[in-house]
This record gives sequence, structure tokens and C-alpha cells, in this order.
Amino acid sequence: MENYINAPAGDFVLPFDVVGAGIRGRLVRLDATSARALSVHALPEAAARVAGEVLALSVLLGTALKLDGRLTAQTKSDGPLDLVAADYYGATEDKPKGVRAYARYDANAELGEKPLFAALAGEGSLAITIEPLRGGQTYQGIVPLSPKGIAVSAETYFEQSEQLPTLIRLAAAPVFHAGAKEPTWRVGGLMLQATPGVARGEDDWDRLAALAGSVEDVELLDTALSAETLLWRLFNQEEVRVQPAEEIAFRCDCSGERIAAVLQSYTEEERSGLADPDGVIRAKCEFCGTVHEIGKATVS
Repeated sequence: MENYINAPAGDFVLPFDVVGAGIRGRLVRLDATSARALSVHALPEAAARVAGEVLALSVLLGTALKLDGRLTAQTKSDGPLDLVAADYYGATEDKPKGVRAYARYDANAELGEKPLFAALAGEGSLAITIEPLRGGQTYQGIVPLSPKGIAVSAETYFEQSEQLPTLIRLAAAPVFHAGAKEPTWRVGGLMLQATPGVARGEDDWDRLAALAGSVEDVELLDTALSAETLLWRLFNQEEVRVQPAEEIAFRCDCSGERIAAVLQSYTEEERSGLADPDGVIRAKCEFCGTVHEIGKATVS
């Protein structure tokens, strides 16, 4: 491709097509973006891995839809990690494509050092909610959580709601920095999917899914390994066409004005019960950690 610029080391999604096979894909790797998104809450390593995987999934799905609004990937379950949510936002005139995440974990749970996903999450569901900004209707698809993890649950979502052969691989890992007390988090993912309405050879899907499925977690996460080199490793016998990489930032659209608007529907007595001794209502965003201060005059 003329004037093609390689994908950055991190914080991107790279769309690609396997030419002639009727199969498309996306490769995501988040670094500073995932570090910021997962920094608000102190989670055990196993729980943070799941939150990172949900974050990567939201980017794969949201960018594949070319969404101008919001896509939410959310788990609800009865295990210690009973809620994980990640929001992907499409780009607007003044804001970039971006993601944020939240996870809720019972700190009193005793699961050992490396609990399996089934022990962390328990039984529950994965919901994908799509909210277009302009036109279109809100859509939600819900599938049971697979004990095998987020990727398998997402594959089930596509099997049931879209009837499209889909392979998803997700990875997340802590990155330790010299002198830092806590690690940051890096996440990655690969999605391969049959292109609707495009003819394929009888064995094209099985062959390419086997190749994509061989990707290692470290390959998805290694910022020293370029995205283009990774695709060549996986599909060097195929003709792969890449599109320009799309940058992904951390983004939280929380708003003190929206909180104030909600509080205006409360009675003065109800609002006083929410206020601190100085009369100010302080609401902390669970996604970004911002504390919004709403004074009495704002909601009067």
C-alpha cells in the first residue's frame, strides 16, 4: 500500500483482510490506554486479567462496527468478580476513539494465587450493548458466561446472534517498571471473522482459524513486535491486506453536569442526605476516579 504507515507499538487496532478468502480480522494492542483504564481500582492479578480482556474485546467489537456511539461489554455473575464493564466510544468531532473499564471484586474472597476464570466469575452472562449516536436503535445481545473465559463467551455471542464464524483471542498481563510499586497493565486481542455475503473455499475458514488460533499471549502483548510482523508470522502463506491502524485512547465521558441534572429530580431532603457536612455532594466516577463536586446552588 502506498504511503502506508506502520501501526504504533501500542494503543491501536489494526484492521486486515485475508485476500480472496472472504475473511477479515482485527488486531488490538493497548498499553498506556489500558494502564490508565485499569489503574482506578486495585484488583488481584487474576481479576485484572479478566478486566483487561473485556477491555480488549470492547475495542475489537466497537471498531469492527465503525460505531459512532458507545458499545458496552459487560459481565454479571455470582462469583467474587461479579461485574466487569468496558465502554468503547466512537470518535466525535472533538474526542478520539476511546475506552474505559470498571470491575467489582469481593476482596474477602479466598481463591488462592491463580484461580480459574470459572472460580472468579462463577455463573452469569456476557452482555453486548450497542448504542448508536445518530440513527439506529439500541441493541443488546446476552449469552451465558463460558467457564472457559471471556473469549469463548464472545465467540458464543457471534454464533448465536450473528451466525458468523468468529475466532477471538484475548490476553492481558502486568508490566513491571523499575522503581514503581505497582505494575501497569497491557492488553491485546485478535479477532478473525467470516465476511458476510462473501464466498469462501471449503477449507478456508478452518485453515485460517487454526493459524490465528496459534497466536501466543506474549505475541499479542509484546510492544517490540510490530503488528505487521505478527500478522506475517501467522499468515505468511496467505495474502493479507492491512488497513491504516486506528489509535485508541483512554476516554471517560462522565459529567458533573449530568449528575447535577439527575439530582434536580430529587427532593431537597433527599439531596441533603447525600451531601457531606459542608453541603457539597461528591460523586466519584467508578471508571476514571474523578470526584465531581455538586454544590447546593447547582441543583436548586
